[in-house]
This record gives sequence, structure tokens and C-alpha cells, in this order.
Amino acid sequence: MSVLYIYFRFIQFSLGLYEGREFMDGSALVGFDWKKFYDFARKQTLLGIIMDGIVRLPKVTAPKPGVLMPWFVLSRKINSLNGIMNDATVQIYDKIKHEGFSCCVLKGQGNALMYPNPNSRTSGDIDVWVNASRDDIRSLAHRLVEQNGKVLDESLNHVVLSADNVVVELHSMPCFMANSLYNSRLQKWLNDNVDRQCGNLVAFPDTDSKVAVPTTEFNVIYQLYHIYHHYFYEGIGLRQILDYYFVIKKLHEDNFSSKNLRLLQKKIKYLGLWKFAGALMFVLNECMNLSEDKHIVPMDVKRGKMLLDDILAGGNFGFHYNRKKIGCRFIDHNLQRLLRDARLVAYYPSEAFCEPFFRMWHYLWRKNIKLFVTA
Repeated sequence: MSVLYIYFRFIQFSLGLYEGREFMDGSALVGFDWKKFYDFARKQTLLGIIMDGIVRLPKVTAPKPGVLMPWFVLSRKINSLNGIMNDATVQIYDKIKHEGFSCCVLKGQGNALMYPNPNSRTSGDIDVWVNASRDDIRSLAHRLVEQNGKVLDESLNHVVLSADNVVVELHSMPCFMANSLYNSRLQKWLNDNVDRQCGNLVAFPDTDSKVAVPTTEFNVIYQLYHIYHHYFYEGIGLRQILDYYFVIKKLHEDNFSSKNLRLLQKKIKYLGLWKFAGALMFVLNECMNLSEDKHIVPMDVKRGKMLLDDILAGGNFGFHYNRKKIGCRFIDHNLQRLLRDARLVAYYPSEAFCEPFFRMWHYLWRKNIKLFVTA
């Protein structure tokens, strides 16, 4: 067995998706380098999840205390932070509702609800889709930070703020594409679906509250796009792949019919996500052993191998890419984007050709918005 195969199998074992006899009896862990596995888990932000597998191992096959203790400490921090983020999510959601806006929580703590142990997933920022105009969201952001916080930034689709030391993104639209045709289709689809997402209430763990999160069918497309977007602009890690695995898993648990699958596939094609969806199915097959009868589109092996290589090289949101730098942050950032576009143009031409022009337009737009906001 290759080391990578063992890593993927151990992730499945940790999530309770694989019985892992070879881990329990130690036969797959003879000479295993736990330090390298720790580095892999940290790079992919899977420390808490993999720790769930480690605690199930017999003492004779578990890692030595020198590796185990820092791993254990960090996993406890991840666990505690999830409780904090659940409370913060409920508070932000309730405040927005109190201000009179319908909204739903995207990704993040909502995704964690699909995991066997939600508290093992490494949490991130709080993303909220607010069904309101940009001007209303801008005003809302300033009201939310009156007591303890500040507005940090504004981009095309959200306003970023820090409230009680928690970063929150208030989205006027959850996502956008560089290609104007596919973007217009995407925005129409979002507008057609916003009311249903803001009404889909679920109970949050360790709280007495309910919060709106997207439906599974919405997440299949939205989170597919979210991964696609970050693949273009930064990079993605296995945490996002695991999130999408559980979206697909829940889709099938909800008795998704073959008729609905055909409609979903039609929508994926219409929104320009078909090729990337095929690549993602390959990655899910390799990393999570997702059987082909559960795939939402046929696997695309060529694009899938490239995607998996990028995931393993870049880690969480591409933070671990070994990139050469000139020294100017602005030049480095945009040069890396151009190099990435050039590399992806043969695989995803509709988005890759449009991205440099869209980026130039977005830069000018952001400059004008800053002048407008501060005027």
C-alpha cells in the first residue's frame, strides 16, 4: 500500500466510514511515519478529524507521546473553538433577523452538522447570505459592529467585519463567475433559490436555537461552485473535499431520485460546472472511496488527477504552495493568478480566459467602492 493510500484510508477510518482492521491490528502501520502524517493533517486542516481515528487505536499501534500530545492539544482547541463558533453563528444570525432581514448561514458550521463528530471539523469564518441590497448590507455591517468590532473590507459579493473577535462575511450574493454568461445564469439561479434557503431551519449543536442553512440540493451546486472558485483563485485542500463528500452523502440519504439527478446534471451543465464536477468526482473516488453509482456526473480522470495533485501540493486554500516571489505583494498576487489562469486554460477555458479581464475590472470596482464608502 502506498503512503497516500494509507492516509486516505485512515481519514475514512477516522470518520467511521471504513472499519480499518489493518489500523486496529497495526499491520498497515508498521514503520509508519506519524510525524509526516501529522504534517499532512495540519497542511490539510484535518487534525481534529484524524485525531478521532487515533483515539480508537490500541495503545501499541498509536503514535508515540511526542507526536500524540501536540496533536491531542490542537484537537481539543478545535473542539472548543467549534463550540465558540456555534454560539457566535447563532448570535450573528439572530442579530441579522432582529434587524429585519432574512438570511442563511453558508458552509462553515452548517457543513459541520453533516459530520459524524461536528466538533472535529476545523472551523473558519462565519459566512451569511443576507437577502438584501448592497446598501442595506453595508449599513447592517456597521450596526453589527457598533458595540465591539469593525468593518474590515468590502468586495463584489460581501462585506467583511469583525465582531467580538469573530470574522463574519455578509454576502449580498454567495458567489459569482468571471465568465459573464455563466455568471448571469448563476445569479438568476441564486435569486430563484434565496427564499427557500433562508427558510431551511436546523438546530445547532449545544444551543437552543435554530438557524437557516442551505438545503442539500442547493449545496450540491453552490459548494461545487465554491470549490471551483477557490481552485482558480487560491487553491483548495482536503477539508473542502470532505465537506463536499458529506453533501453528496446526504443527497443520497435523502433518497435523491434518478429524475432529480438528471435535472441536477442539466443545471450543472447550464452553469458551466460540468468539467469541474467530473474532476471532483475523481478526487472523491480516490480520497473518500465514493462509489461511481453515487457520482453526480461521470468522473473526469485527466482533470481529476490535476485537481488532486494541486490539493496535495497546496493544502488548505493553497496556503502551502511553494511559490517564487518577486517581493511586491500586488505583483506577486496577480502574477500567480496569471500563471494559474495559463495553466488552467486548456482544462477550463471559459473561466480561465475571462478571469484576467474580470480581475482588472474588479480591481477598479474596489477602488471606486472605497472612494464611495469613505466619501
